[in-house]
Amino acid sequence: MDQRRLILFLVFSFALVMLWDGWIKQNQPAPVAQPAAGAVADGSVPTPSASLAPGQAVVPAEQAGAASTAPRVVVETDMLRAEVSAEGGDIVRLELKQHRASGDNGGDFILLDDGSRHQYAAQSGLIGDGLPTHKTVFALPAGEQRLKDGEDSVVLRLQAPEQNGVQVTKVMRFERGSYLVDVGYEIRNGSAQAISPHAYFQLTRDGNPAEQVEAFGVNTFTGPAFYTEGGKFQKVQFEDITDGSAKFAKNASDGWVAMVQHYFVSAWLPEQGAQREYFARALGSNLFSAGVILPVAAIEPGAESRVATRLYAGPQEQDKLEGIAPGLDLVVDYGWLTVIAAPLFWVLSWLHSLTGNWGWAIILVTVAIKAVFFPLSAASYKSMAKMRVLGPRLQRMKELYGNDKAKMQQEMMNLYRTEKINPLGGCLPILVQIPVFIALYWVLLGSVEMRHAPWLGWIQDLSAKDPYFILPVIMGVSMLVQMKLNPTPPDPIQAKVMMAMPIVFTFMFLWFPSGLVLYWVVNNILSIAQQWQITRMIESAKPGSKSA
Repeated sequence: MDQRRLILFLVFSFALVMLWDGWIKQNQPAPVAQPAAGAVADGSVPTPSASLAPGQAVVPAEQAGAASTAPRVVVETDMLRAEVSAEGGDIVRLELKQHRASGDNGGDFILLDDGSRHQYAAQSGLIGDGLPTHKTVFALPAGEQRLKDGEDSVVLRLQAPEQNGVQVTKVMRFERGSYLVDVGYEIRNGSAQAISPHAYFQLTRDGNPAEQVEAFGVNTFTGPAFYTEGGKFQKVQFEDITDGSAKFAKNASDGWVAMVQHYFVSAWLPEQGAQREYFARALGSNLFSAGVILPVAAIEPGAESRVATRLYAGPQEQDKLEGIAPGLDLVVDYGWLTVIAAPLFWVLSWLHSLTGNWGWAIILVTVAIKAVFFPLSAASYKSMAKMRVLGPRLQRMKELYGNDKAKMQQEMMNLYRTEKINPLGGCLPILVQIPVFIALYWVLLGSVEMRHAPWLGWIQDLSAKDPYFILPVIMGVSMLVQMKLNPTPPDPIQAKVMMAMPIVFTFMFLWFPSGLVLYWVVNNILSIAQQWQITRMIESAKPGSKSA
């Protein structure tokens, strides 16, 4: 009995330690970035390595202008509202019209930002003598560029100043119903010599963490990520870029580079099969760039060429990311429990398609999980019910052999064998629930589909805590009922510890996502019903067992 209760307590404690460890790791303060040795100044242009194209690239001089003062043009579709700066044709501000900002401010969620909360821009340019970079001032079209009824796209054309007879036009295409933007350059060589330029596409961001989760101020991962078929998915910490220890695939013919934050991602997605070079740099002043360099085939005098790639800037919607680019769905990172969390989210999504509500989907998946493990739970609850029936006999043994621990342990084991009871059987339902519980925690924490998803009444965001703490209190009461159905530990101190657990868990769950608390409440209610029924059957079948 004592061992079973101790192990049960340790199992619960282990679950809390695992969650707390995750919170601590994610909640470490963001590094205050200092320029690394050899770091280049803010706004510099990347230089391709010799392995990409030996001797072909020359880093251009910086151009005048500042993004904060350069003119802008607004491009608006049904999904996006983008502000494009004349300096470099950079997207310096991007609002996602289908997603609300957090907090009470309202308004659309701002992903790319020009300083309201972050410094975050999608930049691109060409590398080569006299070619436009992300610091070149382009000519903008007049007025806002809006997606009109009946149109499928808006095309923005930006003209760079002609240099040495080379004419460059930056072309950006925004599609209806899409977070993808095609970004490319049309290059016409009017000079007397062939040119062999490179194109670079980068995401520049400050190192400050993104949107926080209301669970002990936890911060999810914010930073660059790279994917190649050979290197797979690789996240890079800002501090590793600063000290030069960042590890990721540098050269490949596939993959992408992204800037990941909680719920959202921006990523440059070059065409598969084209040679490219990835880079990440600390720019000083807590700014970082991560991007890709693409070579452009030699352009003879009088000839034209084009280089382009796609930019995805939007939510981490798992049912769409994988279809956009191989491996892009990996930005939704469930950690070491992905093997459970990924199918769990798939089932939740399927149930959501039936109910139209993520809260009811969570309830249904809880019922489904309970049904799958029903035989295991039944066996465990039978063991616990038998232990409850044997409570008076165990108490009698304690009185008889209280001063002889070895004799008491021997008599208890004999009694367990006679009654065919596994004293550790009651721990099995908890052991089964722990990985599912933690996996569901990461699903709710990392799935943008849960963000601002209502259930009913006061629960308007399943990814946030219960604003009135109603569900945590119900969960605490349900845990207390479960404790009453369990056999009472013979040790008074252990009994007090077990009775304190509902209070401890209620306090912890006050700050958990309400969707997770909903899962635990429903699971507890189903467990109480099953345990009560089994206990009633066992006690009515063995009335004689209550006497010593």
